[in-house]
Amino acid sequence: MSHPANTSPASDPVENLQTLIRCPSVTPAEGGALTALAAMLEPLGFQVSRMVAREDGTPDVENLYARLGTEGPHLMFAGHTDVVPVGDEADWTYPPFSAEISNGELFGRGAVDMKGGIACFVAAVARHIEAHGAPKGSISFLITGDEEGPSINGTTKLLQWAAERGERWDACLVGEPTNPDTLGDMIKIGRRGSVSGHITVHGVQGHAAYPHLADNAVRGIIKLTEALMCPPFDAGTDNFQPSNLEVTTIDVGNPATNVVPNRASAKFNIRFNDTWTAETVQAEIIRRLDAASADQTLRPGRDPLRYEITWADRPSHVFLTRDDALIQSLTAAIEKTIGRTPALSTTGGTSDARFIKDYCPVVEFGLVGQTMHMVDERVAVADLETLTGIYAEFIEGWFAHAGI
Repeated sequence: MSHPANTSPASDPVENLQTLIRCPSVTPAEGGALTALAAMLEPLGFQVSRMVAREDGTPDVENLYARLGTEGPHLMFAGHTDVVPVGDEADWTYPPFSAEISNGELFGRGAVDMKGGIACFVAAVARHIEAHGAPKGSISFLITGDEEGPSINGTTKLLQWAAERGERWDACLVGEPTNPDTLGDMIKIGRRGSVSGHITVHGVQGHAAYPHLADNAVRGIIKLTEALMCPPFDAGTDNFQPSNLEVTTIDVGNPATNVVPNRASAKFNIRFNDTWTAETVQAEIIRRLDAASADQTLRPGRDPLRYEITWADRPSHVFLTRDDALIQSLTAAIEKTIGRTPALSTTGGTSDARFIKDYCPVVEFGLVGQTMHMVDERVAVADLETLTGIYAEFIEGWFAHAGI
């Protein structure tokens, strides 16, 4: 496709996205996506670096960091080019890495989560440069290949790598698909924390006909999981919905109907608000378990329940961004472009923003997420153009807020 004179090929978000989707970058494979992104950014003047992060027991992951400019203020765009597996390709209307356009929609794995956001921000930067020249401050891209995987060799290590080289940021926009129904619905200004654990109850195996000689671990695990789920942890706060714990599996591993099991386990996850820290919510969980295990009403005359708990590595910490310039610049860009005032939300799961918040204020805004991770993941072509316009307005507005 030809482009008008004095415009960059990278200013077209549709072409950018098609190029990225055609790179089969299923975690942890780079799949050519970072190479394609570098080819878009380098002609715009970005200095592009690639780093490979490694850790024993995990696959190596390629990541990309690119910066335009050398002075502050410094705006970062963060995201990921890795995508989840496609499932059965036969279920797709079009091949998942073909980036076909049909009836105004662009199909492909990663279309909304989140190659579409990257494609639009690249186009927005290209248009900003065409209209205003390079910013007097700096713009950077921090792009990982490990967001959909264990998130060990991705954003955390890339941030550390960049910071060790003297990189400092004033604000960050993460291009995750934050909108539930329509573009402009929602900006994420924070995230709940997340803690997961695994409880094991130990009993005494025996014959089901002679329960006085046994101690059924199933009774114990039910007692403990009920104590975790009730009463509620809190009623919510001004910025967050109530904390919520879900038991996600209970396992006994007993194939016999006449054998009392001596072991039962359960896994759980709690999403907690700013009433708690990871440490205080863990302490509350242990308090509940201890109280329930000592309760003699379950089996009078028996010893207290014997349980053990292990915690999943690296809990996610709750955070709330209070940077008015960042939030107002993005809100104003959405209002100016499409006339919609977005909700400021902390709902949903975790994202790489939980790592970035330790380095600078961060918000999230991207495409509509209804088809992410689904068969026939797709995005409206019109939304790509609209999001590019919002991002371009945001870039201009944020630097204006910064006084340059």
